[in-house]
Amino acid sequence: MGTPQQPQSRRGDTRRRIQQVALELFAEQGYEKTSLREIAERLDVTKAALYYHFKTKEDILSSIAEDLARPMRELITWAESQPRTLATKQELLRRYSDILWGSVDLFRFFQENQATVRELTIGETFRTSVKSLGGLLKDPDAPIAAQVRSVTALYAMHAGMFVTQNVEGDPEEKRAAILEVALDLVAQSEASLLTG
Repeated sequence: MGTPQQPQSRRGDTRRRIQQVALELFAEQGYEKTSLREIAERLDVTKAALYYHFKTKEDILSSIAEDLARPMRELITWAESQPRTLATKQELLRRYSDILWGSVDLFRFFQENQATVRELTIGETFRTSVKSLGGLLKDPDAPIAAQVRSVTALYAMHAGMFVTQNVEGDPEEKRAAILEVALDLVAQSEASLLTG
């Protein structure tokens, strides 16, 4: 006989199910066109049961974004405490790749609902985090081309996720290819500092 599930664990599982279903619906029909009623119906729960966890669509989206924001804040804190070396920048990109692929549905939502995201708090939070990461990748004293390469490495990861969703192949191979491009850009930036 199995161990009974703790109430807190069930609540967490329900929250995650709500987040997952909401993201699916937001991706299918757009954030603005999705109602709490539709989310509840897809989950096969009452609207009141959904309200127990989230009062609004933005509350759902904010909770999902917080799950992404936490590891991004931790990555920024880690990178700020490291020397600005090529090895640190490469490790930052590797860790960012892990964050991106752990939140692939949210990033797709961001890409497909840019106007909505721009108006919500999560959009500003994400932009600020990405700007901080970009600042940690570039050397402000480097030539402009080197700075552009460094920051482009970060955005290449976003673009790569978008581009590879329509490319056949193993997801891990796609992820590795995207990371390889980003790492190459940072390495080229560092190499230009040594030769320039």
